[in-house]
Amino acid sequence: MVPKPQLLRILDFVTVVLLLIATGLVFFYAPIEAIMGNVQKVFYFHVASAWVGMLSFMVAAVVGILYLAREERKWDTIGLSSVEIGLIFSIIAVVSGSIWARPIWNTWWTWDPRLTTTTIMIFVYAAYFMLRSGIDDPDKMARFTAVYAIIGFVSVPLTFFSARLYRTIHPVIIGSNQPGATSSFEMTVSMQFVFFFSLITFTFIYLDLLWHRVRLGILQEKIIQLKMKLYD
Repeated sequence: MVPKPQLLRILDFVTVVLLLIATGLVFFYAPIEAIMGNVQKVFYFHVASAWVGMLSFMVAAVVGILYLAREERKWDTIGLSSVEIGLIFSIIAVVSGSIWARPIWNTWWTWDPRLTTTTIMIFVYAAYFMLRSGIDDPDKMARFTAVYAIIGFVSVPLTFFSARLYRTIHPVIIGSNQPGATSSFEMTVSMQFVFFFSLITFTFIYLDLLWHRVRLGILQEKIIQLKMKLYD
């Protein structure tokens, strides 16, 4: 059994502490929004989850470039791990956004530009795993999925800027809102503090999960290599 690195143990501890503090700040420090009430507190987890999703896909694109340049298996492992985490947090963002939207928009879902582009982004990265499962040769699979991760990243800025480029009811958190953004609100200083603290916390969660998933991927690769030696 490969021992857990001391730095990873520290990261585990820091991540848990930050998550506990962030949760406490959301429920006990952040003020209740005057119009939306308590349901607005979902916002802090919703936006942070969406941030992790986009960050994960950006990392996958970057390591995809590194794999094509160096053809080292570690970059493929990091890319796969990052896409897995990104897809999970993007789905969390959609679910939490629906919970937030239900009392505000009076519906769980609407084909708003931001929601539509987010759905497209999720399907793009779900297809990433279909591509991996359809290629038997490990090197060819790594090359193809690296290229796919780079091209698929186009869906990320499209999703991010959709609320700014098109008329939408989805609020723009940082910047000026569209006139029809029905769930828009002005953040107080305390709201801004909790918001950015949540973003930092979820970034630590991403880094912690990524490290754990990469370690698991490396161990899986070693097991595959050992099996191949047994059959040779």
